Amino acid sequence: MRVRLDRTLCDGFGTCAKHAAQYFSLDDWGYASLVGDGTVPPEDRPAVLRALLDCPAHAIVELTDDLPPH
Repeated sequence: MRVRLDRTLCDGFGTCAKHAAQYFSLDDWGYASLVGDGTVPPEDRPAVLRALLDCPAHAIVELTDDLPPH
């Protein structure tokens, strides 16, 4: 799975960093930045999905899911 963070939508609630600190960092004002390229391995998917679902500003978007090859 891959995620993207739209910083223009972020309102600085910090819930993403609370749930998945290894993927989201907060600046001095509490606004989030994505750590890395947004690729999330299967073992970290639950925490990142919780961050996505709990974001009040809907600033985190799931780009792809792990699909089996055809």
